Amino acid sequence: MNLLLLGNPNCGKSTLFNLLTGLRQKIGNFPGVTVDKKTGAVLMDGVDYIITDYPGIYSIYPKSNDERVVYDALKQLNQDQQPNIGLVVVDASNLERGFLLLSQLASLNIPLVLIINMIDVAERNGVCIDVEALEKNLPSTPIVVMNARVGLGKDRLLKAIQRQTQNLTPEKALSTDEGLLDIEDLPQQEIHTKSHYGNAKTLYEKIVLVKEPVKKKHQMDTWLTHPILGYLIFSLVLLIIFQAVFTISAFPMDAIEQGLQWVSQELANLLPKGPVQALICGGIIPGITGVVVFIPQIGLLFFFLALLEDSGYLSRAVFLMDRLVRPFGMNGRSVVPLLSGMACAIPGIMATRGIPNSKERLITLFVTPLMSCSARIPVYTLIISVVIPAKTVFHFMELQGLVLFALYLLGILAAMFVAGVLQRILRQDQRSIFLMEMPDFKPPHWRNIFVTIFDKIKVFVVEAGGIILALSIVIWALSNYGPSEERRAAVESLKTENRYISADKDQRKLIQASVLLEHSYLGKFGKQLEPMISPLGYDWKIGIAISSSFLAREVFVGALSTLYSHDQTKGTVNLRDKLTHDRNPDGSKKFTLASGISLLVFYVFALQCLSTLAVSRRETGSWKIPLCQFTLYGVFAYLSAFICYQLFA
Repeated sequence: MNLLLLGNPNCGKSTLFNLLTGLRQKIGNFPGVTVDKKTGAVLMDGVDYIITDYPGIYSIYPKSNDERVVYDALKQLNQDQQPNIGLVVVDASNLERGFLLLSQLASLNIPLVLIINMIDVAERNGVCIDVEALEKNLPSTPIVVMNARVGLGKDRLLKAIQRQTQNLTPEKALSTDEGLLDIEDLPQQEIHTKSHYGNAKTLYEKIVLVKEPVKKKHQMDTWLTHPILGYLIFSLVLLIIFQAVFTISAFPMDAIEQGLQWVSQELANLLPKGPVQALICGGIIPGITGVVVFIPQIGLLFFFLALLEDSGYLSRAVFLMDRLVRPFGMNGRSVVPLLSGMACAIPGIMATRGIPNSKERLITLFVTPLMSCSARIPVYTLIISVVIPAKTVFHFMELQGLVLFALYLLGILAAMFVAGVLQRILRQDQRSIFLMEMPDFKPPHWRNIFVTIFDKIKVFVVEAGGIILALSIVIWALSNYGPSEERRAAVESLKTENRYISADKDQRKLIQASVLLEHSYLGKFGKQLEPMISPLGYDWKIGIAISSSFLAREVFVGALSTLYSHDQTKGTVNLRDKLTHDRNPDGSKKFTLASGISLLVFYVFALQCLSTLAVSRRETGSWKIPLCQFTLYGVFAYLSAFICYQLFA
């Protein structure tokens, strides 16, 4: 049985989806398009029902690409070999609008279950619903009143689905597209929609009584959307988030690193010396460490973002930012892709499909990769912890968290600058209008937030983690093997040098390992890169890590973990310590404030993500835009990193 979760935006569909599926869900793309598709399993009486959460729509006739997904899905339902039931979610405080969609869907001969959600909000607004009268007017549609945020009504909903399943007749088991007009037939669509709106209005008037007027505006909105205070509050919220990401995650990150280091040492003692032991302890475990050590920070970031969204504040921020981005050729619809880009540029670019204006969509798509995504967090936090001292400024702010906030702000400013340039280059007379519904403030639903965090961490570990681990093994192999004669000659030459002769046994091992690394296949490749990156303050190891991270930015950390796994100097347990204590041949520190700032700025601007380029190509239909993005941001990153290194050196 297929369950189709349908409804208006902000009616609680996602909350209901999480309530029904829990952790039994996955995210993919709808066939042929790059719009997110969430599917999950609902277990009832030992049978799995497959439920799909579709994008929010106001009508079955689309005005955007997101809405087109639902139209196409409804067109294809009659080709499915499984029966379908539509779960129509309506906001109890906005029933008239929800009834329009319900009326349209009912005309398509789809078996439906009506879910009147957020009943608590309706009651606070003085909305009284005559459920008995509604059931008389919809005799073939089970009706469930619920509050999905707290799980109220879940059992009633499951029973209603089972009841509708038992009532399916052969002619209704597979829905048809009868009554679904051609997408190009706009005049008939208008007539059809007006007719169903009349039905919705009549039904609404029969069953709804408003006891008292709805509050026009929440008192907090006066402050949160204020043209001056609103921006200050939003900036303060972001600053607090980044401070918390750094301070709270420090302990679990240290615990993870020390735990995996202990595992590596124990395995090194248990396994016989040889290639297998070296691969596990020098390649696989450092690669795993480069993935899991950043789970606390990524989980915290998504916790705060989910908290802002679930409470209703994020919608206020989107409304507020419309004023800010409009002079740069974008509008409020652009804010959602840009904020999504802080999680990952890929869904951010996909989200631009909801922008109907072609110029605004192209500008938003082009600048979204400049928003600092979660893949940059491992790079940022590693380098910040190495070159920025852990101290308090202004008596209450951590300097490291302040630098992290500054990097995100730098990406935002760069995006606005590039958008402003594109605004002048791309000419278009048509201006768009931004309309949005402001949801009520509500306490966060912790189950929702937990599911969101788990889902994001799973994506990071499974997708990015697989790439990082695979490349870590490749890097280990290339760093441990090389031209045998050349490596042998390098070691023999080393034994005649004073630094080797005067060193003790342990120091000799480290010096020899360093020489062998330089004469490995990976070292030879890195040496070829060094002349190009040395003006930025980087050595060949950093060059290799940067090159490896083209597939995914977070690979940078995994690559360094593998390269520095040779360094077993006493006291250098984790990668941060190894980078802090690393020295040039002349004894100077390799990672200085100048090279660190240079590297951080490079990663703010550089488009080091092959997947992002592929999605840009798919969204624009050619390689012209992604190649322009890669070249422009790459040159900008190199020049900015060069300037920073020269200024701080």
